[in-house]
Amino acid sequence: MAAAKHHGIDLDIRDFAAEPGEASPSPASLARWLNEQGAVAKGMRIKWRFLIRLQNTPPIVLMFRDGSAALMVRADPERGVVWLRDPLGDDGSTPVAVDELRLSQVWTGDVLLVKRRRDLSEADAPFDLAWFAKIVLREKKSLRDILFASMTLSVLSIFPALIVMQVVDRVVNYHSMATLVSITGIVVILSFYEVLLTYARRELTLVMTTRIDTRISLHAFNRLLALPLEFYEREQTGRVLGRYMALYKVRDFLTGRLMSTMLDMFTLVVILPLLFYMSATLAWMTVACAGLIGLIIVIFLSPVGRVYGRMIEAEMDRGSVLYETVAGIRTVKTLALEPTRRARWDEATASVVRWKLAAGRMANWPSTLVMPLDMFINRGIILVGAYLALQSSTGMQAGALMAFMMLGGRVAAPLVNLAKLLEEVNEVSTSLNEAGLVLNQPTETKALTTGMRPRIQGALSFSDVNFSYPGATTRALNDVNFDIPAGTMLGLVGRSGSGKSTVTRLLQGVSRNYTGYLRLDGIELREINLTHLRRSFGVVLQDNFLFRGTVRDNITAGRPGYTTDDVVRAARLAGAEEFIDRMPAGYDTWIEEGSTNISGGQRQRLAIARAVISDPKLMILDEATSALDPESEALVNANLQRIGKGRTMVIVSHRLSSLVDCDQICVMERGHVADIAPHEILLQRCEIYRTLWLQQNRHQNSAGRRRNDADADSLLVEGD
Repeated sequence: MAAAKHHGIDLDIRDFAAEPGEASPSPASLARWLNEQGAVAKGMRIKWRFLIRLQNTPPIVLMFRDGSAALMVRADPERGVVWLRDPLGDDGSTPVAVDELRLSQVWTGDVLLVKRRRDLSEADAPFDLAWFAKIVLREKKSLRDILFASMTLSVLSIFPALIVMQVVDRVVNYHSMATLVSITGIVVILSFYEVLLTYARRELTLVMTTRIDTRISLHAFNRLLALPLEFYEREQTGRVLGRYMALYKVRDFLTGRLMSTMLDMFTLVVILPLLFYMSATLAWMTVACAGLIGLIIVIFLSPVGRVYGRMIEAEMDRGSVLYETVAGIRTVKTLALEPTRRARWDEATASVVRWKLAAGRMANWPSTLVMPLDMFINRGIILVGAYLALQSSTGMQAGALMAFMMLGGRVAAPLVNLAKLLEEVNEVSTSLNEAGLVLNQPTETKALTTGMRPRIQGALSFSDVNFSYPGATTRALNDVNFDIPAGTMLGLVGRSGSGKSTVTRLLQGVSRNYTGYLRLDGIELREINLTHLRRSFGVVLQDNFLFRGTVRDNITAGRPGYTTDDVVRAARLAGAEEFIDRMPAGYDTWIEEGSTNISGGQRQRLAIARAVISDPKLMILDEATSALDPESEALVNANLQRIGKGRTMVIVSHRLSSLVDCDQICVMERGHVADIAPHEILLQRCEIYRTLWLQQNRHQNSAGRRRNDADADSLLVEGD
């Protein structure tokens, strides 16, 4: 943190999560975390002789064997010492000079280099062909080795054709056994080296493509996580997944067909000059046929591209139907919607089949037109060569003609593959555009990695806050003004659409394009680091998602460093301990996907435990009890007073009975604050609140009137 602070990056160690199985943070895990927080970090291992030369550099983190670390702030090669400072000490603390002998007793040899990110990195740059090219070019060493192996293999590929020429012209014609033995030895040696180099190139290519694939997958998924919640709310999930998966078509193209074709192109550099030397006429014929193949493919690029685009669109629609059906299978089964979903699937499948058939037919035309030219390269050239040999006494011999055919096939194949490669450009281009519609959306990366990290107390202040959802004609919030001190339990009530949940969205930083001022402890919310803000909140929603895993894993989600005592304390505070103890494996009980093996009330209490385990100073409960049965709701409400001690609580609820004990209740009406006061005061002066209260407590009022009537009747009887 001290090294990052030197570059103006303020970090919170509570945001760091070590890799599973790590006793102490490793340079790799620290570098990963720093890169996520907006820095550029790299862990590496260096020797003392290189460390001592690092002069006039920013602070360098040295990793020690006991899990601690130190900051190297200066080095003196002449004296053979480096100056170290305690990263947890004050910035003005005096560094200590350490020589090689003393440092070697505690230093692991690992260092962590940190600097501030000043330009668009791979994680922030737009996903396009330039981004993919940059990813590939990062493997310079592997590319250099593969290039060398490819060039060598191209040279070796000449010899089989030359050997055939010698066998036909020298061995067969002159019956020379000695020449055959010599050629056999050469063939064995060259074959051995060709097999060895081919294996090495395949291994290098496999390693490089795997590294590229890993880097693309990591960056793409991180970009997916950095997209704001608003994007997921307005986009269909099936389409988002379909467009994201289109990225892998681009990856397969770049690391598969394109790379193999480019490697084969090195053959042209070596073999093509030799073909022109052997027969310029036949060489020009080979090149001309390959050029015509490329021209045909280019002509069909545009129409094939349009059809491929419609086909991918139809496939994404079908994927959306599949995702919706699987995600909502409980509704499908309980309402017997199988025929409806089957009809929708049949319709989507018919569209896919129709466009796939159209795309296949369209692609079949260039393939058919190319076939005669391809056949001429493989079969016709030898006939032309034989004709030329018969017409001229100085023409090519039989062995030379066979050698030309062998080499011509090696030249024609890359040229034909390069021309056919253009067929895939349409699909890849369409896939790249589809993936860009998701991955090139504005992200929260800057808000997640920059901004202030104040100590949260929980005081809230809304000053003239206005907010409108995209495309809406009216404001969701209209000049909202109220202030509450830290430690207040605030209830938010109002009719549907009054703006209650919108207030909580702004507090969580889900929507940040509001006007006015929303302050947390006197600091404008948009100036606070978004990750720090959300980690400082505890949020419980109406329908909380539990991940497939154990009860313990769900309570500690995102907080892997918490102990069993922390988990038990959070469960007890949320009122979940009693039912967890009754489970077969207690806190190690497995929760199935969709939380099908626990009740709604149990799921809500686990969500509350997950929210309170980090002891947040501000908690938001958005309709957290509306879906609960009366018993579970009463249990959760009973725990709210205990949970709310020492922290600010913002509770959104339609059930006013659960908000009676709140310090303040804010009544929302059409996006503005109608009134804010405790329950008793609102009953007296707020017409909206009083109406809502009477509507929800009508049965109690009726029972009270019946009791009053009964008392009056008894008095009349006694009077008689």
